[in-house]
Amino acid sequence: MTERLSSLLLSPAEMAAVDAAAAASGISSFALMQRAGGSVAAALLHYHPGAVRAVVFCGPGNNGGDGYVAARCLTESGVRVDVFHLGDPTTLKGDAAQARSLFMVPTLPIEDYRPEAGDVAIDALFGAGLTRAVPQAVANLVRLVADADVPVLAVDLPSGIDGRTGRVLGAAFSAERTITFMTRKPGHVLLPGRELCGDVEVADIGIPVRIVRREAGGRIAENGPAHWAHMVQPPGRETHKYKRGHLVVFSGEAAKTGAARMSAMAGLKAGAGLVTIASPNEAVSENAAHLTAVMLHGIDSEADLLGWLRDERLQTFVLGPGFGAGAKARSFVAAVRQRHLVLDADGISSFRDDPAELFSLFAGGEPRLVLTPHEGEFHRLFPDIADDETMGKVDKAQAAALRANAAIIYKGADTVIASPDGRALINTNAPIWLATAGSGDVLAGIVGALLAQGIPAFEAAAAGVYLHGEAGMRAGKGLTAEDLVSCVLPP
Repeated sequence: MTERLSSLLLSPAEMAAVDAAAAASGISSFALMQRAGGSVAAALLHYHPGAVRAVVFCGPGNNGGDGYVAARCLTESGVRVDVFHLGDPTTLKGDAAQARSLFMVPTLPIEDYRPEAGDVAIDALFGAGLTRAVPQAVANLVRLVADADVPVLAVDLPSGIDGRTGRVLGAAFSAERTITFMTRKPGHVLLPGRELCGDVEVADIGIPVRIVRREAGGRIAENGPAHWAHMVQPPGRETHKYKRGHLVVFSGEAAKTGAARMSAMAGLKAGAGLVTIASPNEAVSENAAHLTAVMLHGIDSEADLLGWLRDERLQTFVLGPGFGAGAKARSFVAAVRQRHLVLDADGISSFRDDPAELFSLFAGGEPRLVLTPHEGEFHRLFPDIADDETMGKVDKAQAAALRANAAIIYKGADTVIASPDGRALINTNAPIWLATAGSGDVLAGIVGALLAQGIPAFEAAAAGVYLHGEAGMRAGKGLTAEDLVSCVLPP
């Protein structure tokens, strides 16, 4: 993969624009197809040198054209090749028609395919641009190939996966390997598409990087340090605890203090210079019994909080873990509306009856708010967006970020981080064992610590999610939230 494009994710529409721009610049589109199909043939020869038969499923568009090129290259390499087409191949146009004409071997309808021992299949039916459910004939083929346990190499994206959303459109091949071109698509990293792609290889077929970047705009990418490390300032000799930021985590009542402590300890581990738990006075002794490096401050009411906020060094807060949902949470959020806030869990649920109240508090200016909803919490704040079946997870996160003027961490196995300006990152480094009680509390504390150190909301959110995943990998299988905290490191 071209290094400068390694994290970029192009939607199918953006990739079509890249192809058109490449052709307009004088690059032969058929030459690009030749390189694409050649890359697929090379992958089969490399990974399946003992294949008895290469079976190529060719669709009615340019993805099918890539398949015909691959079939010709494999035939010329001495491999036994059978091609099965979808629809009437005589209606192919442009580059795909030319690719078929050069193959010059009779093909059969996909309905005629019968698995044989030693088959390796190349799926060149649809690729990333599919937006409707696959035809029944393709659904039947998917089932037949799966039942026969035939290895599949997918061209661009396994047929049946929406390249924009990662959704399965009726049925989809489960590929051992996917060969795509120039960049990956969101469907390669969003679930369930990610699980059906197998190993993904990106072939450079010769489109200049400047064209790819110009048409893509760099709005969607895979999350990683390249997108936020430049915002992290390494500590200098003159650094002191207040320069590294003061993070405040609000605690719940005496019986519900553990979540806030995990969030606070994660914030301290992630580099905040000072962390204080703002606790109801009746819970101070409970928190004190479990804390050493984290400070405590008694806060019972909004009036107490407003008095404390006269200290201008208090700029960053986490509210939600174990706090309790209701009017008190809403009043505390309103009190810190001019500061930076990570709103999690109970804090989010407190605004379920009137999300607009929350959005109005943080409207305008640079984003000061980070929201960390899982699926259910997202629906509580953005019910119309959540219910819109025309939108994928990235689309929904972007729309929510714009509405809330907040950085959104739309949690899940394929967490999406979105900014009001349209940028979005898809996270891929989180192990499945992060799905445990208290994991979200740790994430909120990490993000809060990064905000406290002066990192902007979107970059703090993205870095926090990534560092959370890295901590999960270090902690290993069977982790608890306490284990996770001990494995948090600063960026």
